Amino acid sequence: MSNDSHNTIHDFIRHLLSATANASLYGVTHPQVARLSLQAFASIEVMLQSRPEITLMVVDNELVIDEQPQELSLFLNRFTQILKARGIGTLKLLEGITKSEVDSLISALAKQLEDAAQSMTSSDHIRLGTVDINISGISEDGSSDDSHLVKLTLQDMPREELSKFLEIYNALKNKRKLQINGVVEVVSGFINLFRKEGKPLLAMAALRDADEYSFTHSTNVCVLNLAQSMALGINGQLLNDIGVASMLHDIGKLLLPEEILTKAEILTDDDFAIMKQHPVLGARHLLETPAVPRLASIVAYEHHMKYNFSGYPVVEDGWQQNLCSHMTTISDFFDAMRTRRSYREPVPLPDIAAMMQSMIGTELHPALTRNFLRIMAELDESAP
Repeated sequence: MSNDSHNTIHDFIRHLLSATANASLYGVTHPQVARLSLQAFASIEVMLQSRPEITLMVVDNELVIDEQPQELSLFLNRFTQILKARGIGTLKLLEGITKSEVDSLISALAKQLEDAAQSMTSSDHIRLGTVDINISGISEDGSSDDSHLVKLTLQDMPREELSKFLEIYNALKNKRKLQINGVVEVVSGFINLFRKEGKPLLAMAALRDADEYSFTHSTNVCVLNLAQSMALGINGQLLNDIGVASMLHDIGKLLLPEEILTKAEILTDDDFAIMKQHPVLGARHLLETPAVPRLASIVAYEHHMKYNFSGYPVVEDGWQQNLCSHMTTISDFFDAMRTRRSYREPVPLPDIAAMMQSMIGTELHPALTRNFLRIMAELDESAP
């Protein structure tokens, strides 16, 4: 694909995405939607003058256009998410496409997820293929069937978490870049589940009694941070960024020697000196990874500093820690205490609460810790 073609198809996606967002907010008849739809149609019409069709395909959370994987960007990531959420694995655009067909596509994409599944149908020059629920292949029968949609449930989360973190681990192990798409997808699933099943989801993280695996710890911290954030009234894009940052706060550990991570006994001073490098390694890796929220790098760097800066890494006087870093310190400590280690059993919840009370104002942020303990107390009161 030439640079001109590359830019033109990206313009089409950008205009289509903007039109969809505006249609969701203001309705499909809004003048802004009409203007953006016209621009999207003009771009794709130009593209189809030199070829009979263009195929967009979602493969492993990446967008592939005419068999060429696309570099990650915020708008392509968002477009990929929208297609995946609606069970669309392939989007074929054929020569002869009309403006009304583009309008219909925008209208269908703009609908709420539960309504969109019924309205996503192929037309003469726009062909939709759906992702099969077993993720084994892609159907291109041109129809959209609810049975093909992958819907995340509470029971699915451990499998989904493990899958994504194995992808991250294998990528880093093989010196490849982190792919942020899967992490964003899991966080979105958590947020949606929280709105439906907040207490059960929180209980999975707060009341578990299991050995520690990196993916379990990170997703527990994510859930606990989302609970803290939502209790403070945080919503929208910031909530998503907090979720992503929470999932990736410990990613630097995957860049350490494996024998340190898997060591059964308490770490020696030399081991701990190596372990203390993970915030810097993680922050640097995330800074170099496209489309990762800047907040994720900040939290990866700050989450072991502690409220009074007695932790690590050491920073200059006057440093201001991010709110999400303080929340992550709290959730990180809580989950670490709930984890069974080779040298101790999980600490009972009342004991953890007492420990956290004693750390207020020194290692833990006062107001955020009290907010966290209140959430835990409410969860305990609601338990059968």
